[in-house]
Amino acid sequence: MEQHTALLQRLSDAKHLPVDQYLLSARETLLRLASVPDLLSGVRLTRVCGGFTRNLIFGDDQMSVWAIVWAPGARTPIHDHHCSCCFAVLQGVIREVWFDAVDDSRAIETARHHRATGYIAAMMPSGPNIHQMLNEGPDEAVSIHIYGYDHRLQTSSIDREYQRIEH
Repeated sequence: MEQHTALLQRLSDAKHLPVDQYLLSARETLLRLASVPDLLSGVRLTRVCGGFTRNLIFGDDQMSVWAIVWAPGARTPIHDHHCSCCFAVLQGVIREVWFDAVDDSRAIETARHHRATGYIAAMMPSGPNIHQMLNEGPDEAVSIHIYGYDHRLQTSSIDREYQRIEH
């Protein structure tokens, strides 16, 4: 991963660009990273049975880049972000469920998508971008996430969590 630090640093430097240009740059960066065979070889990834782990692989004052390992059954809370959120699925399949807020704490499901190896997303916090990510399959999944926040100042990209309500 060390050999890709310059690419990530260029993306960090692009944070001052207009939103559409930054998102294009983030998408292109993820496309390049996702096309590298064994991108995370040599990176010690932590794992937890039934959950997900975030493994910091790059960070500065503009952004943090995490490799997330999704064990079978892993799921995030339903949440929105306070910063940009861009990700690529490197291995396996992740289900992404989208929601609309009903109020400040509750949300209703609006869509479900399977995100397979090679899928790339780029979102700004201008949303709302309320979603949940799950590994419902029998195999481990791995994704790389680029968030627009300094990991030394904030512990997470999550702005708000929601409870699911039914139609």
